[in-house]
Amino acid sequence: MERVLGIGGHFMRAADPAALGSWYRDCLGLDADEHGLWRQEAGPTVFAAFPGDTDYFGSPRQQTMLNFRVRDLDAMLAQLRAKGADVDAETQEMDGVGRFGWVTDPEGNRVELWQPA
Repeated sequence: MERVLGIGGHFMRAADPAALGSWYRDCLGLDADEHGLWRQEAGPTVFAAFPGDTDYFGSPRQQTMLNFRVRDLDAMLAQLRAKGADVDAETQEMDGVGRFGWVTDPEGNRVELWQPA
């Protein structure tokens, strides 16, 4: 049986694609090229389905949530706050999994940040 090798891309609608791309580059350091190609570091990726009525993604209109691995969650959240980003005050820790924090991008998409254990 053939199997997928990994996530090949994440595509999202945006009212202002250039501005949203700039936000991800300037606030999160996602250094994609002019075609959107970004070479991420190797590491774990979680693929999970949530119940349709979950509030974990923030707005009920949001059908998926992007999760980025980070080296230092506290430093990333401080960087985002310094740039005026909409950062949740709460963080969460799961034993053996790691720590989580959330930011909402300028288009209203909740993004999860994960510092693996």
